[in-house]
Amino acid sequence: MLVAVVAAGLFVGPAVGRTAATCAVHGVLPDRACTPGATFPHVTARQVCVRGYAGRVRNVPESEKRAVYARYGIATHSPGQYEVDHLVSLELGGSNVIANLWPEAAEPRPGFHEKDRVENYLHARVCDGQMTLRRAQRLIATDWLKVWAVLSH
Repeated sequence: MLVAVVAAGLFVGPAVGRTAATCAVHGVLPDRACTPGATFPHVTARQVCVRGYAGRVRNVPESEKRAVYARYGIATHSPGQYEVDHLVSLELGGSNVIANLWPEAAEPRPGFHEKDRVENYLHARVCDGQMTLRRAQRLIATDWLKVWAVLSH
């Protein structure tokens, strides 16, 4: 079982999604029906704050990446144009399931490079005790652009 993150909060249950090639990005945000976000159900701040945690739990095979691109109707792309990104980053307890993945573009900005900065910022706030893990998960899952707006000013 996984925990999916939605605007109203966290809930436990199966991931939701649409059929192939019916998902669409909304500006630089993923389709909420296809990519609501998901976390490992019992992950703690203590776990995610251990150096190397994300590398130990990262497991997105190429077949899953291809499925993510297909769900969003992307048949081909140039190297560096997109990355299959975790909506709730692994550093914040995000899961590797398809409900937490979408093809995030580098351009237009803010793109995946800027979201990486948001992920690092939120991870640091969690690990230094300034924010709960659940709050950070909700912030990044609902609209990481709001956090980016604060960081970029």
